[in-house]
Amino acid sequence: MPRILVVEDDRDIADLIVYALTTAGFDTTVFATGDGVLAHVRSARPDLIVLDRMLPGLDGLEICRQLRADRDTQATPVIMLTARAEESDRIVGLELGADDYVTKPFSPKELVARVRALLRRMRALDQTTGTPLRYGPLVLDRDRHLVTDAGREVKLTAKEFLLLEYLLERPGRVVTRDVLLSDVWGYQYTGNTRTVDVHVRRLREKVPLLADAIETVKQFGYRLMEEAPATSER
Repeated sequence: MPRILVVEDDRDIADLIVYALTTAGFDTTVFATGDGVLAHVRSARPDLIVLDRMLPGLDGLEICRQLRADRDTQATPVIMLTARAEESDRIVGLELGADDYVTKPFSPKELVARVRALLRRMRALDQTTGTPLRYGPLVLDRDRHLVTDAGREVKLTAKEFLLLEYLLERPGRVVTRDVLLSDVWGYQYTGNTRTVDVHVRRLREKVPLLADAIETVKQFGYRLMEEAPATSER
């Protein structure tokens, strides 16, 4: 039974989330403040975290930032909840490493679907074995869940790792944002596809060779160059 940590200070919303998740077969633990969350994650290792953005004590953004800065927790999937509808506010969470976000008010069924989709992708990743994917000096080792660039370890979130893996498996192919959301995020997304853009930008920032290697196809999506740029070999 997958273990889900719910961090939400609104009792009614927390109860709604817990009911939806337990009904769907998940084991849930609830924190009403941000204090103590990081220690709990390190000791209990939940399979996924549903994290409210605005919390008493340590807020959701800082919790997410610290999770991603810690090697032991950096790959833990995080779905962030936010009451703010503005795109810029939602993107802040993605910038700090959240794998997905849900805006309040939300459908409990949609939240459950996103939890299942993210866990399904993580299980598929865990079960994937074989030779590492190589692209110039970039190496993605699926067995060890490790990415290195010219021997230097690159710290990626779970979703960044999955996105990079997807692109490395399809060099030279143009993929739309909708396809990426469906295949990498695991659900049919009906809103703004900026989520993909944010994750691609973070990959470009963390892995310099990808700044040139991932090409933007205007009004369509992205394409990873078939061969790594020559400058990446330096």
